[in-house]
Amino acid sequence: MNKYNTFKNLHQQDSALLLGNVWNVQSALLYQKLGFKAIGTSSDAIARSLGYEDGEKMPFDDLLRIVKNIQSKISIPLTVDIEGGYSRNTSEIINNIISLHNLGVVGVNIEDSISSSTREIVDAQEFSKTIQTIKSYISNNNIDIFLNVRTDFYIMGLANPLSETLKRIKVYEDSGADGIFVPCIEADKEIRQVVAATTLPINVLPMPNQSGFNNLNDLGVKRISVGSFLYNDMVATLEKTIVDILKNKSFSPIFD
Repeated sequence: MNKYNTFKNLHQQDSALLLGNVWNVQSALLYQKLGFKAIGTSSDAIARSLGYEDGEKMPFDDLLRIVKNIQSKISIPLTVDIEGGYSRNTSEIINNIISLHNLGVVGVNIEDSISSSTREIVDAQEFSKTIQTIKSYISNNNIDIFLNVRTDFYIMGLANPLSETLKRIKVYEDSGADGIFVPCIEADKEIRQVVAATTLPINVLPMPNQSGFNNLNDLGVKRISVGSFLYNDMVATLEKTIVDILKNKSFSPIFD
């Protein structure tokens, strides 16, 4: 079985796929060492590690370089967060996906919001046309890519997130999405409704008030992403250690 089929099947198993999100080779190898079955990039973590803000501020070539380095060192499936596609032109988005596929990537995560001066949600029907065009192209050209579509009403804190998310799930499923990602949804009853709204695997992020892995499994969630939370925690820990070093005028905090 090739990596794509392995990755696709991981979304159909009894327990949810726990996806480690990475930003460099070292983090990818660590997840692989610890037994993760698949990993995905975090656009936020990669961008910030290179000195950029999230929201497609990082050049796509920089993302390709990081992905190429990661892919050359791992043996497990890798999916890549391409935010809004790193273009507003569907043909260019498809070319970006092909470039990733040529590196051995088995999936992409594409979202229905874009960043300019502010973050804006994209019209559902327009975005569905983008998904449909991408899916048609990769299917017609025998390109194996798992298309995970992210909808952003919860993460953006917009009005009526549940009802709007349910509407978009149906539209995106009909357009050819392979999976649906709903970041920042927390309440069990809302997760249950989202899962029941589609036959596609539902992907969530860990949240402070969200239930643990076992309960998410019981709710029918099929993919749990770590996102950039672990990277942010690592950076915060590093900052605290540096502050302690300066406060103590000693490197002892490193060894405590």
